[in-house]
Amino acid sequence: MFKRIFQYAEDDAPKNPRPSTVHSATVVRLSNLSKPEKAGPQEPAKAAPPVLGGFEEIYAAAEIPVPAKGYTILKIAEMLNNRHLADMTPDAKRNSLMMALEAAEIEVGELLQDAVARNRALDEYEDKRLEEMKTFESVKAEENNQLHAEMERLTSQYLARIQANSDHVAREQDNLRAWQKRKQLETQRITDAATFCVPQGNGGAQNGLSAVLERVTVRR
Repeated sequence: MFKRIFQYAEDDAPKNPRPSTVHSATVVRLSNLSKPEKAGPQEPAKAAPPVLGGFEEIYAAAEIPVPAKGYTILKIAEMLNNRHLADMTPDAKRNSLMMALEAAEIEVGELLQDAVARNRALDEYEDKRLEEMKTFESVKAEENNQLHAEMERLTSQYLARIQANSDHVAREQDNLRAWQKRKQLETQRITDAATFCVPQGNGGAQNGLSAVLERVTVRR
């Protein structure tokens, strides 16, 4: 039975390209993605967010050695997810897996070393991306501080202009009211002078200019 399981795992396993081709192409791509953008002298506040690569790219960049027979811990994970083992208990899965590995003459120690190497590669990659994220956050925080300062400066300027406009309106309103008072005095002065130019009416003294003009019209 374990030979059938081993054969099913071989059939279901995806066909990977040659390790050398994957390694050379992927390392170049990953190295390009991982390099942070260099800030120019005129723009020191530039930073790029972390570029997250795929797991296969990370493993290739870490140069994890592939076992002679191609059995990695990832292949073991694929074997355990095989549909023919879906209904088995954990103990039955383990026994079937160990029988298949024994039949293929695969050392468990090599698989565990591969697991450790891949886990270390993932941790180191994560640490680098965390450092890049901290740099990215710091740069953006500084940019936000500058934007807040600029916003406060502009807000202060606009508030000053608004206050200046309000003060200007208030001054012009005061000027208009003062002119209206002078206008009343001027109108009264004209009316008083016109009153002496016509006879007084029977209705008594009427100081309004309209009344004076009316008496002039009646007289004529």
